[in-house]
Amino acid sequence: MSSTKTWRLREMSKDELTQRHRELMEEHFNLRMQMAVSTPSNPKRIREIRRELARIKTILHEDKIGIRKIGVSNL
Repeated sequence: MSSTKTWRLREMSKDELTQRHRELMEEHFNLRMQMAVSTPSNPKRIREIRRELARIKTILHEDKIGIRKIGVSNL
């Protein structure tokens, strides 16, 4: 899977964001295990995953404290 743009993440619902977070955490774990055993096929992907996880956490936190609502398009 490729990295998702921030504006697309902001259009997702809270359930979709938590599901995407779980998928990325699982992929990150698998890549870390692959790194422990051998050289990963795409080492750049680990950085992309970490950054997308941070974006998702930021969006969920913004919704929680009321800065910006989830699922609303700002375009």
